[in-house]
Amino acid sequence: MGMPVTAPRYTVDDLERFPDDGNRYELLDGQLLVTPSPNMFHQLASTRIVLILGNALVPSGIGHVVGPGVVTTPPLTQLQPDILAFPARFSPDSKWVDIDEHWLVVEIISRSSRVYDREFKRDAYLALGVREVWLVDPRAKTIEVCRERGTSVVESSAFTWQVPGLDLRVDIDVPAILAGAR
Repeated sequence: MGMPVTAPRYTVDDLERFPDDGNRYELLDGQLLVTPSPNMFHQLASTRIVLILGNALVPSGIGHVVGPGVVTTPPLTQLQPDILAFPARFSPDSKWVDIDEHWLVVEIISRSSRVYDREFKRDAYLALGVREVWLVDPRAKTIEVCRERGTSVVESSAFTWQVPGLDLRVDIDVPAILAGAR
């Protein structure tokens, strides 16, 4: 008779003891997710999006844009999106756990993160209260926009992001963001 296999469960506090080895260590309901350091294009696409969002939100004092960010609900969940946008009412010295309103999470999909980002993290972010999730796919040259579990729109040209609860729209040019992707 075989023995059942159990995966170890971790807490947010356990993450503090993981090595600083270039990998990204995240938790989803106590399960450890590990992804390697991002490649050059991943970082270029991320930077392009941060600049677009930052130029719209930061000068007006409306919000913050960081990359990577942290969305956490201790003790068993802590995810690190490539980009996170949230209201400016949270001061720059806020703890991640105290930020309870997340406007937008962006994940740049890579071969190593494709399954985690699409199958697990997207729905987890939405369940944690994130208003909108973008899955940026450099290989397909698209951005999948998700506002609720089970539905999404795949954008390959341009679209407009509406900042939740505000009269601010940000134009997103998908081909410009993904220029140079192979």
